[in-house]
Amino acid sequence: MTNVPSNTQVDRLGERLKTGNLEEADLTLLDDYRRSFGPAYEGVVDTLRRLGVQPTGRPAKSTPSLVAKMNRETIRLSQVQDIAGCRVLVADLEEQERLVAALTRTFPRVTVVDRREKPTHGYRAVHVIIELLDRSVEVQVRTELQHTRAELSEKLSDLVDASIKYGGGPTHVKDRLLE
Repeated sequence: MTNVPSNTQVDRLGERLKTGNLEEADLTLLDDYRRSFGPAYEGVVDTLRRLGVQPTGRPAKSTPSLVAKMNRETIRLSQVQDIAGCRVLVADLEEQERLVAALTRTFPRVTVVDRREKPTHGYRAVHVIIELLDRSVEVQVRTELQHTRAELSEKLSDLVDASIKYGGGPTHVKDRLLE
């Protein structure tokens, strides 16, 4: 059984992550924190499968992704909602709506963040943040077209400029992604 750190311990760890001043004990604490999301993640994934969809993703966000997110946003580590998360691809908007509705009916504590109407740097999807067992698990529900656009943004970030997926990079590339 892992030790579940307090929010204060987690936030102090987050500050050390941002500065890069980590000790071996910090890595153990981070592992314990990430592992504490496992039961909630498994519960969400099992429910998604019972709903007839096949999620992909990771039970816990990587250390470099966590550090980048905390440096990009004004957020404490205990506030990061996608430590555990998965993605579900659906055929079209109608199926996306059906799955989001099914998740909101199935889980009592759900927050829906719809990035279709107001996309972030061209990124479109519906994020369903599910609170389960005192942990949050983010489910990204994307249509195949939304997924293709997100994959293109990732690829352009790798090939042209890493800041593209966060609204940076050359203007002509950003404009194309926003179309």
